[in-house]
Amino acid sequence: MNNPLLELDSIPAFGRIEARHARPALEAMLAENRARLAELTAQSAPTFASLVMPVEELSYRLSRVWSPIGHLNAVANSAQMREAYNDCVPLLTAYSSELGQNTALQAGYAHVLQHEGARLDPAQRKVVENALRDFRLAGVDLQSGDKTRYCEVAQRLAQLATKFSENVLDAGRAYTRSVTDGAELAGLPANAVDRAAADAREANQSGWLFKLDQPTYMTVMASAESAHLRRDIYEAWVTRASELGPSAGRFDNNPIIADILPLRHELARLVGFKNFADYALATRMAKSSKQVLTFLEDLARRCLPAARQEFSDLEEFAGRKLNAWDMTFYSERLQESRFKVSQEALRPYFPLPKVLSGLFALIQRLYGISVRERPGVGVWHPSVRYYDLLDQNEAIVAGFYLDPYSRSEKRSGAWMDECVVAKSLPTGKALPVAQLVCNFTAPVGSAPSLLTHDEVTTLFHEFGHGLHHMLTRVAYPSIAGINGVAWDAVELPSQFMENFVWRPEVLPLISAHVDTGEPLPVDMLQRLLGTRTFNAALDTLRQIELASFDFELHANFDPEAGAKLAETLAAVRRRVAVVPAAAFNRMAASFAHIFAGGYAAGYYSYKWAEVLAADAFEAFEDAGVFDGATAARFRDSILSRGGSLDAMDAFVKFRGREPDVRPLLKQTGIAA
Repeated sequence: MNNPLLELDSIPAFGRIEARHARPALEAMLAENRARLAELTAQSAPTFASLVMPVEELSYRLSRVWSPIGHLNAVANSAQMREAYNDCVPLLTAYSSELGQNTALQAGYAHVLQHEGARLDPAQRKVVENALRDFRLAGVDLQSGDKTRYCEVAQRLAQLATKFSENVLDAGRAYTRSVTDGAELAGLPANAVDRAAADAREANQSGWLFKLDQPTYMTVMASAESAHLRRDIYEAWVTRASELGPSAGRFDNNPIIADILPLRHELARLVGFKNFADYALATRMAKSSKQVLTFLEDLARRCLPAARQEFSDLEEFAGRKLNAWDMTFYSERLQESRFKVSQEALRPYFPLPKVLSGLFALIQRLYGISVRERPGVGVWHPSVRYYDLLDQNEAIVAGFYLDPYSRSEKRSGAWMDECVVAKSLPTGKALPVAQLVCNFTAPVGSAPSLLTHDEVTTLFHEFGHGLHHMLTRVAYPSIAGINGVAWDAVELPSQFMENFVWRPEVLPLISAHVDTGEPLPVDMLQRLLGTRTFNAALDTLRQIELASFDFELHANFDPEAGAKLAETLAAVRRRVAVVPAAAFNRMAASFAHIFAGGYAAGYYSYKWAEVLAADAFEAFEDAGVFDGATAARFRDSILSRGGSLDAMDAFVKFRGREPDVRPLLKQTGIAA
């Protein structure tokens, strides 16, 4: 079979890749890798050049095959693609465990460090040291029976994570809310009503049909005057994939969580850690559970007084006690009342094409990099676009796909993923390619998609991850781009980029009224800037609640007691929550970040990295937002380094000192 997944000399041929190509391509690549590893580990005196570089090439080639498979499962989740992906996961997991427990390979890396350590440059040394650490974390030193058990647990965890993600997607797909009384649409913006009308027509129904995608959920919560509509959509959202709500029990993730947590605990204990949180911290910037919990407790303590005042102000404004499904609606109304601006009123000023052109202009001013669309590239959906990044000599240095709109076959949320990892090895060079995925409301008819300011922030966030991946100057795939970067520092470039959407110097670049082309009026711009600190303490506490729940769930897990989801969440909420939770809220059942993503015992990373980002951006505020020297230093210290430099060393290289929490507290208004 002529398999497009095995064409590694160009970017993936997404226009030709089908589900049937997945397993044969993966099997062929794994067989090739295993044969080559047998040759490489037979060396009596391996060197960095004869062992480590060829292994880097093997991992690069495998990622080239696997990346499109995993990506299509997330953005084009057909029944065939899902089956193909699920067919492949056990093969890849088995190989990963086998690689991590390869004693001959570990011995080869140890030999390289022992005999060449003094001659290796810092990046080479990091590749070898990271690999030796990862061998230990994969159970390379275990006895035969424990090794087998480790592989079984890893295999089962991979399958459970996939099923968790599928259940969340299916629960969202299964729900629709029909509206036949136009009065129930009061307050909703025209684009949301038009979308709901189009969805109803497509389903051969009268009136309007609301689906359970992220843009619809957020729009209804913020704008619908009907408390009944808000409650229905809210309940459907927070009970997704649980034993409650409109799809009660159909896609229930609670039994999956009950399996995941003890298996993670067992995995950590097998390789000598007290619990999964300690195991996860072995590759992170934070060095102990105590350090993470102290960080979260300190931030909560600073936020609680301001958050209580913010909630009191909201209830006073509403003139009644607020339910969970009232919070966003009245927050928007109070913000409008104070600042005379709302997310919906801002939409016409942020058409996606204008936001993109402004974002690209900003990147050119900061880093001398231009962005140019390349037509004719094979994509997985007609709305996807491909862009090249070019340096000052017009040479292509990287590329990215942009998939901006919500679809039923696409996972919710927004993310950046690696499509091609950078490499510069004796076997050849490869330029990095990213996949940037968002879930904005798709345009209706010929009008462009209009973004809220929050969605503009999301786009900048993901582009920050993209720059981290694309502007790397590291030769070795295992530490190029976001690879090898401590997980709690990987959000630094993304959260750093968010700061630009609040700057008066940048807003004129990214805003122009969809009808008139007029930039955001000065008075509206000033009012928007005033909203930045609005309810910042409540928002921060919400993130602390999620982070504490995640971390304590993994740090305090007791196999005798089981998962204890409700008890853990209730205890966290008693300490840090100000807003009462709905009795039916089953947030954990759709918390894919920690049960199906890479954030297990790591959700605190968002707040941890936000401290780094606010501190880093303060350097730009001091020097000037477009200051070339500061941007060059940030690129050299952070964006281009990948995992070749320890995260703290990279930050100190840029800032001249260790991070300080005060810029974040000042930025959010909490310090005041």
